[in-house]
Amino acid sequence: MIISTSNIKKGLCIIFNNEIYKIIEFLHVKPGKGPAFIRTKLKNFITGRIIENNFISGHKIKEINLEYKIYQFLYKNKINYYFLNRKDYNQISIEKKYIKKSKFLKSGQEVIIIYKENNKTPFYVKIPSKVILKVIDTEIALKGDTVTNTNKYVKLETGLIIQVPLFINIGDNIKINTENSMYLERIK
Repeated sequence: MIISTSNIKKGLCIIFNNEIYKIIEFLHVKPGKGPAFIRTKLKNFITGRIIENNFISGHKIKEINLEYKIYQFLYKNKINYYFLNRKDYNQISIEKKYIKKSKFLKSGQEVIIIYKENNKTPFYVKIPSKVILKVIDTEIALKGDTVTNTNKYVKLETGLIIQVPLFINIGDNIKINTENSMYLERIK
């Protein structure tokens, strides 16, 4: 659907430079000289990269409607990841190359799969911003180690390796920020 810049609002998804962007900020600017324009901050849906762009007032923009569905991650093989829609028990598979943060997926976890309007194929899997994973392997922390370093590496149940504080042990559940792969807290 084609819309005018006067219909721009926060959260609107548009096609810009053949990619899907979400408008995260906008400001209507009317300078003393020259035409009015809309200054926007756009977030790329796939890469997460934020760009700034100015649209001249009256410019036409292509809006895209997205459909969000909640799925449960079931399992994976070498090529595909399998998900279950718990409303209609429809099972779908998505190729690994389309899932950017696959190292955070564990069996039973809920994700949001996003479809373009009137399209049956998913184009993006949104993983929660924070996940809880179990530590399966870690280095042994020695007494007095805090003089040189206060973190150690651990391997999580999904195969992801991250840095955590020295007090984390095998079997602990930890909360991780999926945006930057950073440790947040230990869950008891």
